[in-house]
Amino acid sequence: MEDRLIERYLRLLGVARKNPTLQALSELVFAHLTRVPFENISKLYRWKQAGLAALPSLPQFLEGIEQCHFGGTCYTNNFHFYTLLDALEYDVKLCSADMATPDVHMASIVRVEGQDYLVDTGYAAPFLAPMPLDFESDHVIHLGRDRYVLKPRDEFGQSRLELYREGKLKHGYRLKPQPRKIADFRQVIADSFRRDATFLNSILLARFWRGSSTVIHNSSVTESWGREWSQHSLRRDEVATAIYNGFGIPSEIAAVAIEGLREFQDAWGDPFLGGRLQAVGGR
Repeated sequence: MEDRLIERYLRLLGVARKNPTLQALSELVFAHLTRVPFENISKLYRWKQAGLAALPSLPQFLEGIEQCHFGGTCYTNNFHFYTLLDALEYDVKLCSADMATPDVHMASIVRVEGQDYLVDTGYAAPFLAPMPLDFESDHVIHLGRDRYVLKPRDEFGQSRLELYREGKLKHGYRLKPQPRKIADFRQVIADSFRRDATFLNSILLARFWRGSSTVIHNSSVTESWGREWSQHSLRRDEVATAIYNGFGIPSEIAAVAIEGLREFQDAWGDPFLGGRLQAVGGR
């Protein structure tokens, strides 16, 4: 990554360049989760307007944050953040995770101060700090109606992340520790632009702050704070305005992105079935 892009990225995050430490990593992760949303509006908009069926380049990604308050889905947010950490000389690995489809999700494992941490800025989840992978007990995060449980590594060094919504298992993935290259994700990224792909047939935006969040999923808005949450429905003609009010993405761009969506898919898919995770990660 060129120095000018590193500095531009850090400026957008509001974080100064520092030597790799756990505290510095924590600042970067918190800044990314609170300033760069999970959203698929940019994916839909670029696909419709420019025919983009691949990851946006880093300059496109940063321009989208600057001009339209975009972020991205799992592949975009996690890959570009991985490249930033690598450029800042962190000991970081790009890794894959299984859902219903093997290797359909990506995240990073960062080794810092002698410990391994999961960094996932692309799961639409309140992972505002690096999550420890070397602990012998569950690492649990609560927000609103959701509870996220990161299980200790198994005998293969894999880590299982589970999302419980109102007490019921809703989603999750199994993280693999082997380092991967972005080329290894070529097919699943291409599949995420199929006509039946989840994020071409649903709406999901999530932004997090310390102890609170705003999530727009299809035609509903969920606000969470602490262990409390509220939800209200949106009419079709209210969705673009709600996206602007909640995320700052121009309503005219949001309207183009969501135009033509009819039968919404559940962006979180189904829970475990037959021991496998049924979900659609970055799709």
